[in-house]
Amino acid sequence: MPRFKEEYDIVIIGSGLGGLLCGYVLAEEGRSVCILEKNAQIGGNLQTFKRDKVKFDSGVHYIGGLDKGQALYPFFRYFNLLDNVEKELLDKDAYDVISFEDDDVHYPHAQGYENFVQQLLKHFPKEEEGLRKYCEEIRRICEKFEWYNLNKDYSETDEMSTFSLGAKEVIASCTGNQKLQQILAGSNLLYAGEGESSPFYIHALIIDSYIGSAYKLKHSDQISKQLRKDIKKMGGDIFIDSEVTKIHNTPKRIDYVELAGGQKVSGKQFISNIHPTQTFKLLNTEGLRKVNVNRMMQLENTTSSFILYIKLKPDTFEFSNSNRYHFIEGDVWSAHKYEPDNWLKALAIFNSRPSTNTDYAHTLTAMAYMKYDDVKKWENSFNTTLSESERAEEYVQFKKEKAEEIIEALCKIYPGFDKCIESWYTATPLTQRDYIGTIEGGLYGIKKDFNAPVKSFISANTKLENLFLTGQNVILHGVLGVTISAMVTCQFILGKKHLLDKFKGFA
Repeated sequence: MPRFKEEYDIVIIGSGLGGLLCGYVLAEEGRSVCILEKNAQIGGNLQTFKRDKVKFDSGVHYIGGLDKGQALYPFFRYFNLLDNVEKELLDKDAYDVISFEDDDVHYPHAQGYENFVQQLLKHFPKEEEGLRKYCEEIRRICEKFEWYNLNKDYSETDEMSTFSLGAKEVIASCTGNQKLQQILAGSNLLYAGEGESSPFYIHALIIDSYIGSAYKLKHSDQISKQLRKDIKKMGGDIFIDSEVTKIHNTPKRIDYVELAGGQKVSGKQFISNIHPTQTFKLLNTEGLRKVNVNRMMQLENTTSSFILYIKLKPDTFEFSNSNRYHFIEGDVWSAHKYEPDNWLKALAIFNSRPSTNTDYAHTLTAMAYMKYDDVKKWENSFNTTLSESERAEEYVQFKKEKAEEIIEALCKIYPGFDKCIESWYTATPLTQRDYIGTIEGGLYGIKKDFNAPVKSFISANTKLENLFLTGQNVILHGVLGVTISAMVTCQFILGKKHLLDKFKGFA
C-alpha cells in the first residue's frame, strides 16, 4: 500500500502530460507534490506498448515548434527534455503528405513558411497570393496567444477574439481553389476537424508549430519518463494503480480525495488532469451552482478512432520520412460522417524505423475515425493492464473486420502492402476510453465550436477555491497545446507574471 504524506501542497489527479508538467513546475517551486494515476503506466497519450517485441506509440506521433525561437523550445529547455528526448527531423519539403484516392499527386506540407508556399506552388502555380494570405492568417492568429510567443512582450492579449473564426471559412477566404482548400485542411485529423464547427485558431496553432519544425519522436514515453525522473528528484511523489474514486469537498473547497483502496490523500490545492466531466462526477455537487454542474456534465466531445498497429516484416516496406493523410472519398471536412456500411473515408498513416541506419520501416500505424456508437454495445466491458478482462467474441470479430478493411485500403495506397505485414493489433474507442480516460474515447477531449465558443471554453480556474483543471480540454490538445494549458493552470497558483518571466528566460 502506498505511503502518502499527511498533507501535500498539491495533489494532482491523473498523470497525463498536463499533470506531469504542472507537477514539475510546482515541485521546482518548492511545493510538495503528489500525482495519482489509475493505470499501470503514466503519461496518458504519451503511453507506449509492446507487442511481438516491437514498441508502439499509442497517441503522440510527431511534435512541432521545437527549434530555437519557436513555441515549444523554451518549455522543452526548462523541462530538461530538449537533450533527453531522441527525435528525428521529418522531411523539410514534406513533413506531411496529403493524398486522395482519385488523384495520383502527393501534395506536401513543408517546413518553413517560404518553403511551404514554394512546394505547393509547384502544383498550384496561380495560387501564390492565396497561399501567402493563408500563411499570413495563421501567423496573425498565433501572435494573439501570449504563452505561444514567449519571445515577445505583451501588454494585453486578444485570444478570445480568435475563438469565433471558423477554420473552413478562413481557409476559403484565402483561396477560391477548392482543391487547394482541401489540401490546406488535409491534416485536420490532427484535431478531428469538422467544417461546421472547428475553430481556425486550433488549425493555426497546430499548423504553425509544424511549419516551424516537425519532429518524429523515437518514442513518446521518453517525455513522461524524463519528467517522472526529475519530479521524483525534486521530492515529488508519483503513484500508479491509484484511482481517485471520490473527491470530498464542501461548496467552497476540496478537503481530500479518496482512492479505490479506501486511502485518503489530503492537499492544500488540487489539480485535475482528467476530463472535466469525469472530475465533476467525482465531486459532491450539493451546494454548487446547478448551471455550472449541468454545463460540465453535458460537454460535447470530439469523435473517436479505430487504430491499426502493424509490425512489418524486415526490409519489406520502405521508410517514409513523412506522415500521410489519405482521403478515400468525399470532403476532408466530413470524414467523420459515415454510415456503418461505409465507414472508412480517411486514414492518417505514420511509419517508424528502428534506427536511422536503415531505409526500411518496422512499424506502421493507421488511424481512422470511428464513432463511439459503433462499439457502444460492448461499453459495459473494461480492459486494461491492471484490470484485464476478455471482451465478447463478437467484439473480437468486429475488430478483425475493421482491421481487414484498413489493410485493404492500405494495399490500394501501397500495392502489395499485405505481403509486408508480420502481425497487427487494434485499438477502438473502448481502448481509448479505458486507457486514456476520455469520454467515449474522444480523440481530443472537448469539442471546440467557433459558433458557440463560450459554451466549450474551459477555464483552468474553477468555482472551488483550491481546485484547478489542466490538460487537453483547457486550451488545446497535443504536446504543444497541453504544455500551454499546464502553464495557464500553474499561473493561477504561482502568479502569471512570475511564471511568464521564468519561462521567458528559456526562450
